[in-house]
Amino acid sequence: MNDNTKRYGGTRVGAWVVEADSIDLSALLRSAWRGKFIILLSTLAALSLGWYYANNVATPKYRSTAVVMLNTREEQVVDLGNVMGGLGSDRPVVNTEVELLKSRNLLGKVVDELHLVSDPEFNGVLRPPSQIDLIKGQVIEWITGRSPASAAPPSPGVQRDITIDALLRSLTVANLPDSLVFKVTIETTAATKSAEIANALVELHILNQLEVKFEATEQATTWLTERVTGLQIALEEAEEKVNDFRASSSLISPEALRNLEVQLNDLRERITNTQGTLNATESLLADMREAQTPAEKAAVSKDMQLQRLLLRIDTPSATEAFDLRFEEVLSRSETEVTRMRGQLETLRNSRSVLETQIEQQSQDLITLQQLSREAEASRLLYEYFLARLKETSAQKGVQQADSRVISSAVVPREASAPRKSLIQGFAGIIGFALGIAIVLVREMNSRTFRRAEEIESMTDTNVIGQIPNIPARRRQDALAYIKKRPASAVAEAVRNLRTSIMLSNVDNPPKVIMICSSLPGEGKTTVAFSLALNFSSMGKKVLLVEGDIRRLVFRQYLKSDQKHGIVSILSGNKTIDEVIIKDEFLGSDVLLGDKGGSNAADIFSSERFGRLISDLREQYDVILIDTPPVLIVPDARVICQHVDSTVFVVRWDVTDRNQVISALREFESVGHEVSGIALNQINPKGMAKYGYGNGYGPYSNYSSEYYVN
Repeated sequence: MNDNTKRYGGTRVGAWVVEADSIDLSALLRSAWRGKFIILLSTLAALSLGWYYANNVATPKYRSTAVVMLNTREEQVVDLGNVMGGLGSDRPVVNTEVELLKSRNLLGKVVDELHLVSDPEFNGVLRPPSQIDLIKGQVIEWITGRSPASAAPPSPGVQRDITIDALLRSLTVANLPDSLVFKVTIETTAATKSAEIANALVELHILNQLEVKFEATEQATTWLTERVTGLQIALEEAEEKVNDFRASSSLISPEALRNLEVQLNDLRERITNTQGTLNATESLLADMREAQTPAEKAAVSKDMQLQRLLLRIDTPSATEAFDLRFEEVLSRSETEVTRMRGQLETLRNSRSVLETQIEQQSQDLITLQQLSREAEASRLLYEYFLARLKETSAQKGVQQADSRVISSAVVPREASAPRKSLIQGFAGIIGFALGIAIVLVREMNSRTFRRAEEIESMTDTNVIGQIPNIPARRRQDALAYIKKRPASAVAEAVRNLRTSIMLSNVDNPPKVIMICSSLPGEGKTTVAFSLALNFSSMGKKVLLVEGDIRRLVFRQYLKSDQKHGIVSILSGNKTIDEVIIKDEFLGSDVLLGDKGGSNAADIFSSERFGRLISDLREQYDVILIDTPPVLIVPDARVICQHVDSTVFVVRWDVTDRNQVISALREFESVGHEVSGIALNQINPKGMAKYGYGNGYGPYSNYSSEYYVN
């Protein structure tokens, strides 16, 4: 960033200086106050448009509301379990109820019930095309080459969907906080229609709940009937199998089977005992057969009679009797063995038969028990489903809806929309905001200066004078006004400027003073004449030089026939005394400008111009040079090399700040800084309008106490 950028830099938005991310709120308020008429007009225009829209454009809408309560209490006529139970009261249930009330299926039933497809308000196909639609159609026809009017109308199904969409947009379902109450609101262009649709919607919703429950009960009844019929057939088949099995088998009871098992155990015990006895008998028989002597035979047989005969064994009769008795005992033992063997075989055969019988009976009993259990299970299932079928059949007439109407919709007396007061309020707010925006945008786009502080902050150059606008149409009248009213605010402002110029260098007050501006029309020539008039009134010998030899405007202020001027002097055709005129009105000498053959910048760059200024310094106390605009021609930058002070004139609220900054940079480029800036043609009323009229010199609100205009 160069020095000039630093000097003339800064961030400014309109009249608001932004520093460190801060905005001057007072400046914003002053800007809004300055544009109060624009804001007022914008607000009034918006209010008028809002009133016109609310009373002539907007279509009246009527809103009707039906109130529905979600019934979570299960009131049953009979103490039976419901096929479809009651609802809960938690948030998901409430949200579900809201969505059910807004469901397309339910709205479709309302559309069909009230024949809303034939209503142009809901079926946009039936409405005549608006002007905007016609324009859109024309544009589409230009682009595609096909006319929308020639397209086939939508099918009845599509029109029904369009109607449902429109009805959904007009529907509002709201759940009251912390309750199970729902407000169903319909808004249409007809009061009666709104009430009819709202009531039809809630009634169809409740009827739909009953239909759903009835269908569920009907489906359950049908299913249970089919199941009971099937279970009855299965039960009959199972019982028939049990009976057939009983008839086809010699089945005994479980108690008889247990008796057979007891008999088998007894038989087994008898076999065991018989076997033991047989073994003992066979052992005895073998021992008897092996015995040789009478003593051994008597001991083995353990027969008492043999033992008695053994005592008389020595006699022949005893021996014969002993042998006969032993043979008898031996024969009896053999017979006993044979008998016992036959008995044991019989017992074993009986055991085998009994075991076979028991095994068969056990298998039959198991089969019977299995068939009986299957039959019993079928009976229990059949009885259960039969009971549920009876309960479900009993519920057909006692089903209740999950919702009930607690307040039917009534025909509204007044339109709910448009809300004229609300529209007016919004229109006023929008108009006010638009007015503020216009004012602020205008302020942000402002490129001029209105205060000395703005100039000084932007240019880093002091403002040494602030001159109000002179109430005169012609330039001669402006000078006459200042001279005739020496106590006026304008005259005092010129004095302040003169004082600031002379005090700019107390030790060496400036003698040659140049007055310039960035562009024409900023009043620099009038300022130069005013300073000449003021200096001469102090008794100073003053020379006013017309440095703008391209335009030659001095003759508009003076009544003089002098045709020669500064160019004639520099060319040597005339002397100073021959060219300078004495103006009695100003009380000072005037050196007019005249046309020359050379370029003006070249003329002022010559040594003769420098010598001329040096000669004039010896003759006059103050020399005022009015120069051309800085940004138009380079003359001022050349002339400034020979002056002691440069006064740069800026027109109030007219001169663009970039032009001012560019002009000041032109002077800096030649190593000459402006001594000060004069803010010219200030409008006192405008300053008060901008909020600057309470303490700024000659245009203060208190000026009437000091100045006489």
